[in-house]
Amino acid sequence: MNVPNGEDDVLYELRAEVEIELITAEASRPEEEMELPVTDWLFDPTDVEREEIGLRGLIDAAEELEGGHGGQGA
Repeated sequence: MNVPNGEDDVLYELRAEVEIELITAEASRPEEEMELPVTDWLFDPTDVEREEIGLRGLIDAAEELEGGHGGQGA
């Protein structure tokens, strides 16, 4: 992740927040939840997968706005 410099502060903070959310979504282990009966689900695993896709899209967008610099996110 790039270090902020002036106007990039907002993008840096956004990207940091999104990466934290992505780590949280990945830690929920939706694949394990799918093995349980539907009545035991604490969340819908499909929703978690959609959220991960959206978060990765936000990280990619932030990288693009930063000029394409920075490596892969979390």
